[in-house]
Amino acid sequence: MINKTKLALGIAATLTIAGALVSPQAMAISKADRVAEAANNKVDALEAQMQAMQAELSRLRAETSRPRSSADAGKVQELDQWMNSVKSAPKESKKSQENLIFFRGGFARNDAKRNDLLTGNQFAGNVLGGDRTNKDGWYIGAGFDFGLTDNVWGLMDNTDVMAELMFDYRNFGAKDFKGAAPGAAAGTVGANPACTLINLAAADTVAAGQAGTLNCKGVTVSQLTLAASPKIKFMKGSAFRPWIIPFGLTINVISPPSNGVTVLNPGMQFGTGAEYAIWKAIKVGADVRYNLTGRSVDGVNTDGMTAGGYLGIGF
Repeated sequence: MINKTKLALGIAATLTIAGALVSPQAMAISKADRVAEAANNKVDALEAQMQAMQAELSRLRAETSRPRSSADAGKVQELDQWMNSVKSAPKESKKSQENLIFFRGGFARNDAKRNDLLTGNQFAGNVLGGDRTNKDGWYIGAGFDFGLTDNVWGLMDNTDVMAELMFDYRNFGAKDFKGAAPGAAAGTVGANPACTLINLAAADTVAAGQAGTLNCKGVTVSQLTLAASPKIKFMKGSAFRPWIIPFGLTINVISPPSNGVTVLNPGMQFGTGAEYAIWKAIKVGADVRYNLTGRSVDGVNTDGMTAGGYLGIGF
């Protein structure tokens, strides 16, 4: 019995000593495992937080770039389409403006011939006959068109309204007064009954007391017309462009003056024509215009028409 008790005590002592030897190592291993596990848990937590932050950042970016409404989306799409069309459109060369300076000339005709004192036809009882001046003549002139609108202020597309300022000089020929009436004495009024009063009153180299018949060489019948008119040009963008002048204001200056020594007569003009661009800004055209005054200037009628061509340069 005693031996068994001793044996049991010995075994217990042995186990106690072995446990005392093993316990520090086991405790050390267990603590290290816990530290490692805690570190791993912290890493996992940090990684989870980083992933959450990245997800939130991505969501914010997408929210910022996304249009707030369908209307905004439509505007963005329309803007993109416009930008693409502008980029893809070919670049146009600089176009000349529709303003035009032109030089014109051609045929002129008055409705009536001159028949007044200063053209000789009413002097000395029309001994050489009346209506001796010409109706037909020629003209030269110039002017320019200045663009006001290219769509008649929104009423008609591809149609320009221009402001035209123009002048022309019309020549109806010179009347010669060198002939003498049969049987008239030299140096007298009868020697040249068609000579104008101004020429007869002039002095020359003939004997004293005689009329100045040597100055009776002739008189040129002419007219200067200044005009301001609206001009409507059709077919904008085309090389061929017809146009009309519905009305315009004219100031007519006659030479020689009328019987009342009047030289000015206002009136209106109407016209139509067309032009063609032959090369870049160089254009040629033709027109017909009629000048209507409605009254004579102390017996001188300034109504008449012109027909001719012109050469223009756009600017």
